[in-house]
Amino acid sequence: MISKEDGNVYFTEKSMGDIGMGRPNLGPDVPVWIYRLMQYTLKDYLDQEFGVQKADDILYNAGKIAGAGFCASRIGRDKEFNDFISTLQKELRDNRIGVFRVEKQNTEKMHFIVTIAEDIDCSGIPITNETLCVYDEGFLAGVMGFYTGKDFEAKEIDCWATGERICRFEVKASDESD
Repeated sequence: MISKEDGNVYFTEKSMGDIGMGRPNLGPDVPVWIYRLMQYTLKDYLDQEFGVQKADDILYNAGKIAGAGFCASRIGRDKEFNDFISTLQKELRDNRIGVFRVEKQNTEKMHFIVTIAEDIDCSGIPITNETLCVYDEGFLAGVMGFYTGKDFEAKEIDCWATGERICRFEVKASDESD
């Protein structure tokens, strides 16, 4: 289920099998609530078994692996930065993950503020007064890390669950962290 590129291991779309062959009647689409059922029950179990911080670390790192695999499968590294961002926006929208936008960017320092509207993870859920998109944090760090070849960190700073109507993330190269 994995592919190796540049010495690293990435889960890619190709490594997920032939969905068309395996699901000839049902196809590739699954309702968002089923995705959330899996994600939030997994998070709940990990919280109970390992504690919230360890669970968040696990989900963040899983998201990072997924983001790198997504970028390897769907975008690659061969685009100029603006084309990369445009392709990322299109892929996230076309795959119904969310509507991605860059609000602020400093490409010299590799420091960005990005938003995801209609986020698959949390848009429309009740307000909990806590950010919930730790998997998305890792996913964004993984996408940017794969594209640039640098280590990235991402932190959600606004979330639908905190009363916002958009998820906002600070994404930056690890060597730029304060």
